[in-house]
Amino acid sequence: DNRAGFERIRLLPRVLTDVSRPDLTTTLWSRTYPTPLVISPMGSCALVRPGADIAIATAAAARGIPYTLSTMATTGIERMARAVEGPLWFQLYVLKDFDFNRRLVRQAEEFGYSALVVTVDLQTGGKREKDLRNGISIPLRPSLRHMIEGIAHPAWSLRLLRGGLPQFENVRGDLGDTSAGLTIAARVGRNLHAGFDWNDFRSIRDWWKGPLIVKGVLHPDDAVRLIAEGADGIWVSNHGGRQLDGAVASIDATSAVHAAVGGRAPILIDSGIRTGMDVIKAKARGATASAIGRAALFGAVAGQAGVERVLDILLEEIATGLKLCGVPGFQQVGSELIAPLG
Repeated sequence: DNRAGFERIRLLPRVLTDVSRPDLTTTLWSRTYPTPLVISPMGSCALVRPGADIAIATAAAARGIPYTLSTMATTGIERMARAVEGPLWFQLYVLKDFDFNRRLVRQAEEFGYSALVVTVDLQTGGKREKDLRNGISIPLRPSLRHMIEGIAHPAWSLRLLRGGLPQFENVRGDLGDTSAGLTIAARVGRNLHAGFDWNDFRSIRDWWKGPLIVKGVLHPDDAVRLIAEGADGIWVSNHGGRQLDGAVASIDATSAVHAAVGGRAPILIDSGIRTGMDVIKAKARGATASAIGRAALFGAVAGQAGVERVLDILLEEIATGLKLCGVPGFQQVGSELIAPLG
């Protein structure tokens, strides 16, 4: 539904406007970024290619794009900060152990991460039927199918053998387990805080003094209360459609959230964004910036150069889309660009 939501949107372009120099700049919390893109938090990226986290972050930094490091990244908070000179955000999965949660937040602050993203739609893992069909489980249970896939993709297999199985540096050891990475992932899943509530959110707000973005919001009433409770940004997301089966597509929820927030905080969106035109459509629905995950990860198969190519394609598509829509700057995109249905 995420892709279908974008594909349903039709645009009404304007003409006879000077669009010779399209302006892609975007402002978030008084800071101006050269593009309207953000990199979504992603876990287990090293399964695609060893070093994928840093490859994606480095490519993003070169274009001034914020990179969001996941709690479940295969690169730790400190190592990422030392490797990349660019805007870094940290994403927190809230676990039952609040001392652990607080340590991660403090570490992100210590190493200069400029924003905290708190995920609120992972009270428990969803039933991910594609993973089940493909034999993906945590912990991983190797099968004949996996062996055949490995033989069919020797370059990937050799890279994985040389680099070893991914390790989740942010949580390794903190859960009393120093075993293999995917076993740790299973332990994290069992320790997700299903009781996470407004009181807990206030505690996290007290810990973090910079911009705090809440990720996983679909209901406008939740967005309104979050702003009242101190959130600085709302990240509209249905977790890539992998959590609640039947949840509304992120793009379909954005207009109502935008109307409810009323300009009091930036709105970000993820889930289903594959092209530059999707980014323009999201802005027309009210999203200040768009976060990409899979698109960047697809590029990471070819290393940093692959990610750079993906980002450049997206930015070129945004610039071209603005020109063809007759809009000279990204921040000028509004709801009037969307054609009425029917």
